[in-house]
Amino acid sequence: MNFDNPKIAVVGAGAVGAYVGGYLSKGGHDVTLIDGWPANVDAINAQGLTLTGLTDPECFNAPAKALHIAEVQSLMRDRPIDIAFVCMKSYDTAWATEMIKDYLSPSGFVVSLQNCINEETIARIVGWGRVVGCIAAKIAVEMTGPATVRRGVALGGNKHTVFRVGEPHGRETPRIKHVMEMLSRIDSAKTTTNLWGERWSKLCANAMGNGVSAATGFSSNEVAREIITRRLQIKLAGEAIAVGQALGYALEEINKHSGDEWVKAAAGDMNALEAVEESRLAQTKTTAEGSRPSMGQDIQKGRRTEIEQINGFVVEKAKEVGLDAPANAFLVEAVKKVERGLEAPSLDRVRGAPLGAITP
Repeated sequence: MNFDNPKIAVVGAGAVGAYVGGYLSKGGHDVTLIDGWPANVDAINAQGLTLTGLTDPECFNAPAKALHIAEVQSLMRDRPIDIAFVCMKSYDTAWATEMIKDYLSPSGFVVSLQNCINEETIARIVGWGRVVGCIAAKIAVEMTGPATVRRGVALGGNKHTVFRVGEPHGRETPRIKHVMEMLSRIDSAKTTTNLWGERWSKLCANAMGNGVSAATGFSSNEVAREIITRRLQIKLAGEAIAVGQALGYALEEINKHSGDEWVKAAAGDMNALEAVEESRLAQTKTTAEGSRPSMGQDIQKGRRTEIEQINGFVVEKAKEVGLDAPANAFLVEAVKKVERGLEAPSLDRVRGAPLGAITP
């Protein structure tokens, strides 16, 4: 692989893909974005990518190039792709990987920069040797229009590592170091020998935040401030973490607390409950008002959500290890009703969730 000047493709120029692609383009990398939203592709080619954040250095426009899906075949006339970042919704992972695989260089590989756990799906198509995982933790980006992305939380910096890049086999390799170095010019980044623990930890964070916003229509801050939704978040996290522990994953800290502390809080331990509730409320001071997780954005825009791949996946894996995840199962059904237009987003959608000892 050409580490000095890799040819990069970003498959899926939504919030995360466009955000990362914008920074890479600004940094002088050879990047081609690929997207299925025609207006987005046209706007990127016409005016570049406009990124905004909470500080002045995060607000800029970067020239960029993009392809419609129907134009991907034109990559055959260019040099092969060394790094393909797949930034699609999880349910689109398989076809997106199939689409880009023929344009990879002999040493080219696919980076799953997505929610959920999609490495196995990618590996079935390109092989395990061509798969790298990357978690983007607490990035909170939103596409506000064609070719425009807004970030709603502060840069991680020394307080929080945003990008975590790892190999499925757990060893550190030159290629993950290279990906990490590229991403470190965007925000804090590291390589990890614990990809699966990192993945499940991020899944837990998504399980507690995304679906609640989707079902209620609340922003991230509104979810944290309302006691019903805040307690539901804690119960969802406790269930998901218990499943990950039963699966044998070495979980990372999740939203400033250990897995054990979340589990204790969900079970009604008052010291743990008070601690995690306090941190949930403190987070609202550093999150932009109105900012929503990706699934909340999906509902606003009338799109399909990843509820099955996040909370539904927790429920599925719970059954495999002989556990129950009733709050996660409840939320799956609540979001499905909203997603299909059968009910409107509302706090009523989550009233009566099985919270056990932490019912308000």
